[in-house]
Amino acid sequence: NISLFAEPGQKLAFVGATGAGKTTITNLINRFYDLADGKIRYDDININKIKKSDLRRSLGIVLQETNLFTGTVMENIRYGRLDATDDEVIAAAKKAQAHGFIEKLPDGYNTAIGQGGDKLSTGQKQLISIARAILANSGVLLMDESTSALDAETEKRIMTSIKMTGATLIIIAHRLSTIRDCDEIIVLDKGVVVERGSHKELVENDGLYKQLVLSD
Repeated sequence: NISLFAEPGQKLAFVGATGAGKTTITNLINRFYDLADGKIRYDDININKIKKSDLRRSLGIVLQETNLFTGTVMENIRYGRLDATDDEVIAAAKKAQAHGFIEKLPDGYNTAIGQGGDKLSTGQKQLISIARAILANSGVLLMDESTSALDAETEKRIMTSIKMTGATLIIIAHRLSTIRDCDEIIVLDKGVVVERGSHKELVENDGLYKQLVLSD
């Protein structure tokens, strides 16, 4: 009984306690598993009618748990768009606030990061994953607590860069400050939408969202 709609370029946020259903929704959008009932449409097309490879190519996905592979920093970022030039990779890294730490690595962008990026910190791995998604330049970007290991200022700069791309943004954030300027904030509780609106509207409602803000 959840009904949602996102206009192109709109910024939506899901908030709620652990287990509320936030990640489940993003997993359904990118077809990590399929709906048992109901429909999700992308450009008015039922996503069950879209090949998973085509659907995921049109979605940028950044999860809290990063997925890097053995290789260099450059190769891991370029995985977002394999035909990207070195300059485009570096530009994406700058937007993701990753360029600074990459330049300090022993071989810069040509530094081997180890299996699964085990030579990097959690925050550095998240920055590379975000750079990869920015490079992909998808029309829709799903971010599921993908900045959890970053400081608030870095997170703020990243979100500013992402919003400038014009992508439709669907975000789950561990810091409510990250989503204050989203067009619509959807508050979930045990799989049910209990509130929705802007930050200002929800704070004035004096409901669950306000409780979350006060405890943030």
